[in-house]
Amino acid sequence: MILSVNHIHKSFQEVPVLRDVSFHIEEYDKAAIVGINGAGKTTLLRIIMGELSADEGIVTLAKDKTIGYLSQHQAVSSENTIYDELLSVRQNIVDMEQRMRSVELQMKTASEENLSKLMEHYAGLTHAFESANGYAYRSELTGVLKGLGFEENEFSKSIDTLSGGQKTRVALGKLLLQKPELIILDEPTNHLDMSSIAWLETYLLNYKGAVIIVSHDRYFLDRIAGKIIELDNTKATVFTGNYSAYASKKEMLRLAEYNAYMNQQREIKHQEAVIEKLRSFNREKSIKRAESREKMLNKIDVLEKPTEVRSDMKLHLEPRILSGNDVLRVEDISKSFGPLNLFAQLSFEIKRGEHVAIIGDNGTGKTTILKIINELLPPDNGLIRLGTNVEIGYYDQEHHVLHPEKTLFDEISDDHPYLNNTEIRNTLAAFLFTGEDVFKKISALSGGERGRLSLAKLMLSESNFLILDEPTNHLDIISKEILESALNAYTGTVLYVSHDRYFINKTASRILELNGQTLTEYMGNYEYYLEKKAQITSGASSGTTAPGAFASAGTAPHASAISSNKTDSENKLDWKSRKEQQAAKRKKENDLKKCEEAIETLEKRNAEIDLKMAEPEICTNVAKLQELSTEKEKNEAELESLYEKWEFLSEDN
Repeated sequence: MILSVNHIHKSFQEVPVLRDVSFHIEEYDKAAIVGINGAGKTTLLRIIMGELSADEGIVTLAKDKTIGYLSQHQAVSSENTIYDELLSVRQNIVDMEQRMRSVELQMKTASEENLSKLMEHYAGLTHAFESANGYAYRSELTGVLKGLGFEENEFSKSIDTLSGGQKTRVALGKLLLQKPELIILDEPTNHLDMSSIAWLETYLLNYKGAVIIVSHDRYFLDRIAGKIIELDNTKATVFTGNYSAYASKKEMLRLAEYNAYMNQQREIKHQEAVIEKLRSFNREKSIKRAESREKMLNKIDVLEKPTEVRSDMKLHLEPRILSGNDVLRVEDISKSFGPLNLFAQLSFEIKRGEHVAIIGDNGTGKTTILKIINELLPPDNGLIRLGTNVEIGYYDQEHHVLHPEKTLFDEISDDHPYLNNTEIRNTLAAFLFTGEDVFKKISALSGGERGRLSLAKLMLSESNFLILDEPTNHLDIISKEILESALNAYTGTVLYVSHDRYFINKTASRILELNGQTLTEYMGNYEYYLEKKAQITSGASSGTTAPGAFASAGTAPHASAISSNKTDSENKLDWKSRKEQQAAKRKKENDLKKCEEAIETLEKRNAEIDLKMAEPEICTNVAKLQELSTEKEKNEAELESLYEKWEFLSEDN
């Protein structure tokens, strides 16, 4: 065991944030701490690091073990270059290398007597140098920098000239090179693009130490974590497995806890009603029986009401009118900023009902495409054509659609003057803004709060074509899931940019990858994209072509991508295939619903049987007891089969 957290309590202004939090981390664990915003995740990390004291409890790090911590916000200040800043982590090897060069020079002019001593000293230095990976430390450093998204021409940039996100990447690189026995990372993927996140996943999976991660990136947690520590309602619960396994177990436990709570509440109410009835008879025996029942009732260990899945943020997206089948046509657009050519001659189309994700590394021009479509930026050349009755709703990751000087109430009221005060307050309450919060200035809101307000405006727009730029930024996991559900139920058309791979996997029916000034199209979700991407990569080396992806536009088509000039019959086949996939999905959802209803019916019947078997006239009737027992056994067998069927149908739903 490398870390032990025992019975940690922490309150702020008498409001408990952590209560009796305990868990341990083994030497090679890859663990994640999850919970909604405000659950105390960062507070717990700061207590582990000794930056914050606990009210009660103790944190123990194993003897002679090192720990490294990357906080969300880095105040890195240095005149060093990026390369030299990371090189400082290997200063002991640099110094050793300099001593080796110095000894080499001395050996050239040394007398025979001194030479043997110098050679012996040199042998010791070279052995230590080799043991410290001295012959590969510079290539390792370069690999880390490139993995985290730095180009070689950026290595010489001064730290003091970097953005906050770049400084965080530098700090992460230094931490990885230090190789402590325990790494703690607080939202490490916030400033990384998809390629860098994938690199970090591989690095951490192969890391010869323990890792604790706080992240809202569910795909990242699925790949890395083998243990989930959930902070919920101030308490910690440990789950074995990755995020998807945790989410499944959590839902099962939540349902079981809720059912147990409701059953106990029903029993308490029943007993209270019986006690009241016995007292109303006003006879000595009935009063004694009431008192006896009351004593038994007082001994019951009353269950706490479990925390329900947060459904208080209510997001319902519905178009006001139906658009035409052809929603968007982008024809040969190009865009440059000075000498920087982002893309050239990009073309693609979007049909009604499609959910299309644009992905690619940072700086490739994804957001620029959205801004051009929204007429916030002009293309250098090319055309943007919107279809009939298309109404755009735009979600901007920087929330420029919001007015910082306005209050939340005025922001909604000014854009939707037909809403009365109650309707405005109800709308804001649906996005967790209540009471005096509605009169806060937008400039005072956090990133997550601005995101929720932008979603509220998007919902009120009733648009039939949603264009979203990084919609999951600053949202906690539950808010992301609410947005996913709303988009999947949305009958309009969606085009979005996102680096949230889990979100893309859940909501996209088509992916456009912007890479090397070219758009390559993949007809499916993120898992499908990865599969086809791998086939394209292997196909490029063997000279074969992978089906399911094609270069839709660009200056240099993908080596193994299919041409975007598809015939009408091919387009019809693609459309038919997507329709068949949607029909199959709807059938699966209907089968799942029927299965759940069958489970509920049988469970309800078994509860009725339990009550009947306890009835005096039944419990003395052997034949009737046998009949009910047989029925319950049959129900249990059928339930077991239904549970297996439900588990199968729940895949990818």
